[in-house]
Amino acid sequence: MKRSNNRHQNKENQTIKMEIGQKFPLTIKRLGINGEGVGYFKRQVVFVPGALPNEEVVAEVTKVNPKFAEAKINKIRKKSPDRIKPTCPVYEQCGGCQLQHMSYEAQLREKKDIVQQAFERHSSLKGDKFPLKQTIGMEEPWHYRNKSQLQVGKNKEKVLAGLYGLNSHKLVDISDCSIQHPNTNQVTQKVKTILEDLNLSIYNERRRRGLIRTIVTRVAFATGEIQLVLVTSQEEIPRKELLVAELKKRIPEVTSILQNVNGEKTSLIFGNETIHLHGAEVIQETLGDLSFELSARAFFQLNPVQTVKLYDEVKKAAQLTGTEKVVDAYCGVGTIGLWLAPQAAEIRGMDVIAESIEDAEKNAKRHGFEHASYVVGKAEKLLPKWINEEGWKPDVIVVDPPRTGCDDKLLKSIIQAKPKRLVYVSCNPSTLAKDCEQLMKAGFKVKYVQPVDMFPHTAHIENVALIELEN
Repeated sequence: MKRSNNRHQNKENQTIKMEIGQKFPLTIKRLGINGEGVGYFKRQVVFVPGALPNEEVVAEVTKVNPKFAEAKINKIRKKSPDRIKPTCPVYEQCGGCQLQHMSYEAQLREKKDIVQQAFERHSSLKGDKFPLKQTIGMEEPWHYRNKSQLQVGKNKEKVLAGLYGLNSHKLVDISDCSIQHPNTNQVTQKVKTILEDLNLSIYNERRRRGLIRTIVTRVAFATGEIQLVLVTSQEEIPRKELLVAELKKRIPEVTSILQNVNGEKTSLIFGNETIHLHGAEVIQETLGDLSFELSARAFFQLNPVQTVKLYDEVKKAAQLTGTEKVVDAYCGVGTIGLWLAPQAAEIRGMDVIAESIEDAEKNAKRHGFEHASYVVGKAEKLLPKWINEEGWKPDVIVVDPPRTGCDDKLLKSIIQAKPKRLVYVSCNPSTLAKDCEQLMKAGFKVKYVQPVDMFPHTAHIENVALIELEN
């Protein structure tokens, strides 16, 4: 009997062998964290891009891994009522958006489910015990991006500007992106025409030859100012004066023209050297009552409309009364801290990027916030120093870390600091859930998680979590 049970267990533990090209019916249960449909074939997880929850499809295996398989849709047998026709003509080739084939109402619902799944997988918060709110969406979920960064290529005499296709190195030309601000689309198209007319050398990434690499366009929603940055492989541009003259003449709406030099073999867009060509060196943008100067390389949220909603959720979670000392960790140019400054007694921000701290100091000074100060350094080193050496203890800590989540040493520093409240802004539900679990084990409680849809039609979801120290 014992031997029989072992044989049965071994049989269950065996991985179902799949082969590339194999086809089978599959019911899609949910969306994965990258926006793909997730189903199970004989207990094996199968990821199917483009498939929606509750659809019945015929899946065709494209890749086999030890713990999961990837497949494409061979046929849809039962279509989801949430399936719609994508707006973008190059949607399937581009890969920049993952969910344009799903109604926006359904996107908001499924993004909440993605957060739920992450916490069920990586934390002890499950089911009804998890205080997860409804996703905050946009009234108009199109043309929300204020910045485009399009790689430049050439097809015979035609200049292309776009993104590399999904899982390929083929450049997909993008003439009118539905999620970009219309002005960024229009400026990029005119720049392409000018480059063609002047027959300027276009960079070939494989050969590492050519001049013009990337067209970067940014528009300030509040002021309407437009910034154009041409990223080149070298500083010298043949007939540079003529190029600038044509840009001024044909695109007079552009208020700032810059050149950035990046001759490295890298996936990074910008190099270290930026050259001012025409107009202002910066453009002015406004969020609520705050104004910001945006230089070519300055980081700024890509969706200004939703950023206001996101920061208002941070303010709501912080529950400031005017007496609190606040730490703004991973502060960047200080936007979140400055949003909280009118209701705080003191703001202390830190970031490892020196240029960001310089910008944060300028922004605080411009708005007259003398009680906001910024330091270059790591929060996990500065927090203990402030507490142990200065006796300065924060009441509220705000963190907005990269996708990898909070540094483990920072989490330990937060646990040591014992703030009344921690407001955690996250762009990755999985690392948020893992960090929350560590904090809960140390005596903190997750009061709620609020998803905010910063990037409609993509699989990305931002969250604001309120975490309090239990008495």
